[in-house]
Amino acid sequence: MKLPTTPKGWAIHLSRLVTLFHAAHGLDAFPIRVAPLAKEFSRNVYPDAPITLVEGIELSQKFDGMLMPSPRGDGEWGIVYNKAITSPGRINFTLAHELGHYLLHRHLSSSGIQCSNRAMLDWRSALGAIEAEANTFASFLLMPLDDLRSQIRGQAISLDLMRHLSDRYEVSITAAILKWLSITDKRAMIVIGRDGFIDWARSSDPLLKTGVFYRARQEVIPLPDPSLAAQPDLYSDIDADVVHPRGVWPGDEEVREMMIFGSRNEMTISLLLYPNDAPSRRWGNDEDEPREWDTYDQFMARG
Repeated sequence: MKLPTTPKGWAIHLSRLVTLFHAAHGLDAFPIRVAPLAKEFSRNVYPDAPITLVEGIELSQKFDGMLMPSPRGDGEWGIVYNKAITSPGRINFTLAHELGHYLLHRHLSSSGIQCSNRAMLDWRSALGAIEAEANTFASFLLMPLDDLRSQIRGQAISLDLMRHLSDRYEVSITAAILKWLSITDKRAMIVIGRDGFIDWARSSDPLLKTGVFYRARQEVIPLPDPSLAAQPDLYSDIDADVVHPRGVWPGDEEVREMMIFGSRNEMTISLLLYPNDAPSRRWGNDEDEPREWDTYDQFMARG
């Protein structure tokens, strides 16, 4: 059988195998457990280069995880995450990311691949490109589109829905929101805030096409003063949900903001919903639109 060669192809291939196995044994379809999948699949398909180690180890703070060859030189591989990571969702996504490196990139480096913040930021580099591929693989493996669509069909958009997706797929709520943004027909945006500033943001395609987006990786942009995200101390223990008047967030429209404050990493997550009908006048233009989704945004799905 011819094996896939692309991140999405590999993810779809493994998802189908897991679905068939779970159905045959009466198991829940989700979440996908990466550790046993990585070991079993690699042992059967690549018996000369199997994954035999899947665990957390002590790594520098700048590394989330790595694909590492066996020090014995016997052809075996390990996929590991930083032991300092405690979130099950982040661990699962990191392991899926490293499995993506194993399937797609292990031939590129006999010494393995270390996944650092610096590589993620340098998305134009060769290393940044393979980091983006590993993230694409992880996203499609853990959150298959057909199942995702079945979970959101007919549901009102809310933080509770995003938590349901996070729990079902065992990924961070940020990863769940990003995945939803990639397929929705809604005009929506995720905004991550830190220390009173926008760390990064991502618009859905329908919102982007109407000229509403942030270039937060290129500019220093403070969180809007009236926004929920600018007042995390007031909402540290609750989900906050409010409709802002025009002029608070980008665009000349009312905007619904749903916000979570993550006290563990001092980060605000705002999900912005815009009206379905955009104003006739765009506030941006085609030349302003970002051409690429910064790899750092994809990396933050694990954070």
